[in-house]
Amino acid sequence: MLEIGPIFRALMRNKVGAVLIAIQIAITMTIIVNSVFMIVERNEKMQRQSGLDEANTFHISSVGFGEGFNPRSTVEADLAQLRALPGVVDAIQINALPISGGGWSMGLQTEPGAEHDGTGVAVYMVDEHGINALDVEVIAGENFAPSDIRWRASRSPTWPNKVILTKAMVEKLFPDSPWADAVGKTVYINDNDPMIISGIIDKLQAPWVGWDNVENAMLSPERMEFTATRYLIRTQPGQRDRLMPEVEEMLASSNKQRVIRGMRTVEEDRERSYRGDSAMIKILTTVMVILTIVTALGIVGLASFSVNRRRKQIGTRRALGASQGAILRYFMLENFLISSVGVVLGAGLTIGLNILLVNTFEMNPMNWYYIPIGMLVLWLVGQVAVYGPARRAAGIAPATATRTV
Repeated sequence: MLEIGPIFRALMRNKVGAVLIAIQIAITMTIIVNSVFMIVERNEKMQRQSGLDEANTFHISSVGFGEGFNPRSTVEADLAQLRALPGVVDAIQINALPISGGGWSMGLQTEPGAEHDGTGVAVYMVDEHGINALDVEVIAGENFAPSDIRWRASRSPTWPNKVILTKAMVEKLFPDSPWADAVGKTVYINDNDPMIISGIIDKLQAPWVGWDNVENAMLSPERMEFTATRYLIRTQPGQRDRLMPEVEEMLASSNKQRVIRGMRTVEEDRERSYRGDSAMIKILTTVMVILTIVTALGIVGLASFSVNRRRKQIGTRRALGASQGAILRYFMLENFLISSVGVVLGAGLTIGLNILLVNTFEMNPMNWYYIPIGMLVLWLVGQVAVYGPARRAAGIAPATATRTV
């Protein structure tokens, strides 16, 4: 500790380089800590479970044409063929897909009337096979019965009298009562159309991964009498890739009055929907690495310059009995002091930037422990960066003190 005084006085005599390095460390810490926090949040968002058996599920679209095309008989025939295929667990017609980026949404409310605010919900139209095909679990109430399923005509404004909701949606609608008690209660769609909650499922995400209410979803007991339709097929483990071309060929050959297109796996939907988040993680990681390298090189440069400028002084200390360890410790401690100023300043800037991000982009506030971890990392970076020049300084011979250059 006796070395702190001389080190501090030496830094005050040549403070420009030290101040610049401290500022560089502060800026680096500010950007890195906030970037790490954003990366962790984005990664957690990308790892959210959709509720589907993603590894074994794919979907395919059918678009009919011509006067003789019959949507209802086509859907019935397609589903019968799909469900009979060896390796298929189940198949359904569905209007939208979780984590796909596009779908239907409505508002549900617990009281009728336009004066009441509705809670947004993603709408999935399925038949009684929907629970099995989607790989969701009914945790309260019951599944739809075949007699509950109706046909929806194009542009129909009416809704069935039953609905199945996710647990998250029920908790939004009835926050003051146990979620399981919602079975049998009535909710309203289109302001006044009643729907009885017949069941509650564990989890099913909405199509929009950036939506704050992504866990709000409902199953409506309907098949669609539309010219364009989509089928979701869940396969046995390991059978998806084998069945995809087989399903495409079967549907294309079974009815010549339609076009089969848009076949994708749910895993591909996930990759597409989170592509922007993946790109941001890569960009932030690259920026963090570059900043860390630049900061480390700045520390190396300052330490090397300091060693070269003080070679005779170091040699004199060595001639007076200073050990190599003492010289090494001197430069390591000098860097620690500079880094300490930088990380303390960086802690303040980190908090300020996080507050700005929270207020501007409605992000979550940073957890407190990111700051001390960031400070520790920057201290370690500084010590590793200065170690090389400090070792060279410790290796300066005592005879250097006698030289005039």
